[in-house]
Amino acid sequence: MDEVTPQIIPPTTSCIDRLEDPETLSYDEFFQKYMAANAPCLFSAAFSRSWGSRRSWVTSDNKPNWEHLLQAFGDALVPVANCDVKEYNSNPKELLPLREYIAYWREYTENGHRSARRCLYLKDWHMRREFPNQDVYETPIYFSSDWLNEYWDAIAVDDYRFVYMGPSGSWTPFHADVFRSYSWSANICGRKKWLLFPPGEEEHLRDCKGHLPYDVTTAALQNYCPPPLEVIQEAGEIIFVPSGWHHQVYNLEDTISINHNWVNGCNVSIMWSFLQAELSAVQREIGEWKETMDDWEHHCQIILKSCTGIDYKEFYNFLKIIAEHRIQALQDGPEDNNLQGPNVMAPGPRHVLFDLRKIADTLILLTDNKDFQKLDTETLNPRPEDLLRTLERVIERGDCRA
Repeated sequence: MDEVTPQIIPPTTSCIDRLEDPETLSYDEFFQKYMAANAPCLFSAAFSRSWGSRRSWVTSDNKPNWEHLLQAFGDALVPVANCDVKEYNSNPKELLPLREYIAYWREYTENGHRSARRCLYLKDWHMRREFPNQDVYETPIYFSSDWLNEYWDAIAVDDYRFVYMGPSGSWTPFHADVFRSYSWSANICGRKKWLLFPPGEEEHLRDCKGHLPYDVTTAALQNYCPPPLEVIQEAGEIIFVPSGWHHQVYNLEDTISINHNWVNGCNVSIMWSFLQAELSAVQREIGEWKETMDDWEHHCQIILKSCTGIDYKEFYNFLKIIAEHRIQALQDGPEDNNLQGPNVMAPGPRHVLFDLRKIADTLILLTDNKDFQKLDTETLNPRPEDLLRTLERVIERGDCRA
């Protein structure tokens, strides 16, 4: 697999590429044209046609199958956001039994999209983690190199696989995804409107205090807001949102969707840049206490983790776990797999070597970072310099066999 560097593409038109046929779209083609290029695209409904949720979660007229959802998941506690209330540039959430949310949703829809409880949106439900044996969906091959969920599965702490359900009018405010990760989102039923802004365009939207807007469609922003890429996503379609693309999303109908956030060798450098920028923001915020606070660097890392979900030492552990998995895959895998054809699963040996090189590149940047050097890294096993030497040896052997 060729070496690539994520690129930032400029805004172009109000449409994005549509990929029609899973029989002819290869992993390599998606890798080079969209993932490595950091460019959005839309997959047709043919790519999700075989999913269990496309059959059982949806009625014949493309509406949510309430009875099936109640039978399968009715007692599950789900996070529900109030779309009509702003709280720190997001919506406040509460946990409700799914059966209570569905009862609200049906009443809201039957009452002309009005309710004393206002517009509620089920968001960020870890359905896959709670119900691993349900026949719901299969991650498309194109999104299968997923370091983020691979890592959190390995440590059995969290995951970044979600289900969203909401009525017409429910929406998600302006944001970029966690760790500036990629995301893919598949509509099981219903339609969404996406407003997408390439990286850097959000800078034009900051107010005098440097804050990004909550809603980019407000009248006050119309004279200043660069035009977004507007995408209408139909039932069954899957949208690929690249790293660092800010977006705002609306449900145009009763809609159910499945979403993953993920990071891999193509965008791990963007994740690392994001963490550095977040730490710099923390350091500025508490900089006045630097000379008087014991272990100021450690406190900065604590705040970084509370804000982003990860600190520098865990970022190292993230790289280490993926490296160990790839080294093992190289030892166990076939001698030659060039990812030819659309149905070859990644990663093969070329993809593994690509991943290892990207981990090594990022590890060099991490160990050279002055803030990382100030941390107590004695508990890290193996030590970062030892892991780097191991990676260099494995990559050299792999290159010799290639």
